[in-house]
Amino acid sequence: MKSSRFKKWLPNLNTRVGLVWASVFFIWLKTMIAYFFVFNHLHSADLQDYLLMIVNPIGFTAIFIALSLFISRTALFYTAIGFWNFFGTLLVYGNVVYYREFADFLSINTLTGGAGMMGKGFDYSAIPVQPLDFIYWLDIIIIVVLFLLKKIKIDQEPYGRSKSFRQLTIAVMIFMLTFMGADMTEHRLVSRQAQYDDTYVVRYLGLGPWLVTDGWYTHVANEARNMASKSDFTKVQQYIAANRYLAPNVSVYGKDKNKNLIVIHLESFQQDLIDKSIDGKPVTPFLDSLYHSNSTIAFSNFFNQVGQGKTSDAENMLETSTFGLPTGSLFQSLGSTQTFQAMPAILNQTEGYSSAVFHGNVGTFYNRVNVYRNMGYQNFFDQSFWSLNSQDSTAWGLKDKDLFYDSVPYLEQLQQPFYVKYLTVTNHTPFTGLTENELDPNFKTVNSGDPIVDNYFLTAHYLDQSVEEFFNYLKASGLYNKSIIVIYGDHYGISGSDDKFYLPYLGQTNVSSAPLASSSSSSSSSEDAKASTAPTWNDYDEAMMQRVPFMIVTPGSTDGYINNEFAGEIDVMPTLEHLLGISTQNYIQFGQDLFAKGRQQFVALRNRGFITPTITEPNPASNEFYDTTTGQQITPTASQVAYINEIQTKVNTMLNMSDALNSEDLLRFYTPAGFTPVNASNYTYTVSATQKRLKQIEDSLKAKSTSLYSENHNVSTQSLYQSDEPGMIKSKSALAIASSSSKGGK
Repeated sequence: MKSSRFKKWLPNLNTRVGLVWASVFFIWLKTMIAYFFVFNHLHSADLQDYLLMIVNPIGFTAIFIALSLFISRTALFYTAIGFWNFFGTLLVYGNVVYYREFADFLSINTLTGGAGMMGKGFDYSAIPVQPLDFIYWLDIIIIVVLFLLKKIKIDQEPYGRSKSFRQLTIAVMIFMLTFMGADMTEHRLVSRQAQYDDTYVVRYLGLGPWLVTDGWYTHVANEARNMASKSDFTKVQQYIAANRYLAPNVSVYGKDKNKNLIVIHLESFQQDLIDKSIDGKPVTPFLDSLYHSNSTIAFSNFFNQVGQGKTSDAENMLETSTFGLPTGSLFQSLGSTQTFQAMPAILNQTEGYSSAVFHGNVGTFYNRVNVYRNMGYQNFFDQSFWSLNSQDSTAWGLKDKDLFYDSVPYLEQLQQPFYVKYLTVTNHTPFTGLTENELDPNFKTVNSGDPIVDNYFLTAHYLDQSVEEFFNYLKASGLYNKSIIVIYGDHYGISGSDDKFYLPYLGQTNVSSAPLASSSSSSSSSEDAKASTAPTWNDYDEAMMQRVPFMIVTPGSTDGYINNEFAGEIDVMPTLEHLLGISTQNYIQFGQDLFAKGRQQFVALRNRGFITPTITEPNPASNEFYDTTTGQQITPTASQVAYINEIQTKVNTMLNMSDALNSEDLLRFYTPAGFTPVNASNYTYTVSATQKRLKQIEDSLKAKSTSLYSENHNVSTQSLYQSDEPGMIKSKSALAIASSSSKGGK
């Protein structure tokens, strides 16, 4: 029966148009195999995602192969068909091989970079080829054999221009319909591609369109960089020296020298969560206690300054003290080739710090796997290091309690002093994913009428518990007294249409929780009334929502206090460097040490608005000004106009200088004294390579090893970690992974 069907289908390959659409079908089939069995379904979440994923290879592939029908000469037509089949298969298979090693898709930069490696000692045996990979090439082999056996005949008759145009039109229509569906799912996906993980583009448009759009953005970025010169950098350098650098405060400079630096990145966490209670129960009791602790210097008017790059912009400011780009994410669009003089490299080269990032999401999100290499991070522990199941993770990755717990076997192997950063994910919109067992039975959220707002308090409470458990481990293991711990929020959590539901709870330290919402009309009316009675929302309110926590916890210190000066994320890096005794004078950093004298308190927003202690301009486009203290809109006096113009000029100049530095990669023209440019090829983040490297370091240092694992006589400290998380001790825990690492890994 199957043989009969094959014989009926085989004559279709005797015609040119039949061969064209058969080629499209086989490339589509191979793409589906890759999507479902290698690329993890491209993390599709719903039916619309799956439909677009299944359809997206057809139109784009058909456009190129259908062009072959316009070729009249027989030999040239079949050569073109062979080329497109080979190229299409190579595109799919190349991504399969690359994804296995890096969990990422081929880009223009990786292709050109890979080409540069060939012939320079490249280990071809390292390419992750598997026995069943022949399936990607099987159709080409079979068709070639059928041609040689003359089971498929050569079609000598040209297809004709009008009929060829008809086939091409069908292909274009399929692609356009796919493109429209993608745009409706993720608006302006291509024009805003730099904001997205490349998985989004592949999921909705396909491997080919991803490479094309990446190529275009690479071209635009390269053009800007090619036109730059050292004189452009000199302008930035002179600006920094004259306007931004401040000498450190001698009373605090170097007071935390050689201590471990632990940074905890609170996802989507706003300052207004601090000291907020619901029915007498604090939302974040542990973070509240840190905020008021004598061991903590906390900032009450600390603002996020992110743009479209959101979390990646916050990271960029933390690591480089430069702003994100005006549009898109610097990490995603420029990070693969960017020259960074970042925290991990500076700390390593000046004070011998080891470094690591712990993250629950995939390493390719925001292109971190490449950015961190260029920044000089020695280790990046992403989702590939954790044993995940549906209970442990949300759509954004490993839950926070699991992340902190599972990180211990790797944290304890880092040589001290170390610089580590934890990127939490559970408190991420839409603030869902926690099971009933993971919710605190003693804490109930509000009934705002908006599940986003209600869930926000729940996940923030969970995050607070996660941080407390990790602090308890640091104390039990002895790391606490040898470290300073920095806690900061990356950006706002509530925005847009959810603001009106959240506003009634702003500024209230004790919020009453209403009964659970029902489907009755009276309940709905009550919720609507609650939202409608909220104060009017304006740009000033939006600006104040950009406050995020920033705390520096110094164990053993008793001189902590709450600092009310106005500051932003751009200021974190030089502040921490000076505390650790590292001079910033030779570096290009746009932030200012928060303890230095002579700071002018203004916060530059990425939209070019600003916030000062007296006047706030949330959005220059609206040309509205507010009294920062009262929130009242004002008509500026003559003296206030002069002050506003002065601040606006400073904001514009600072952002222009930062944008030029980053978009034109101007740091390639400058190497500070004592700094060695980062060689990204020195860093590999695969699980096996990381485990092997950590063990080799331990073995080579022997008694000189300063890791916590060595200090604890080569016994893991993970048993000291206490958590109320259900099922925290997993059958395949990170402890087991670390144990295998200590024996040589895989």
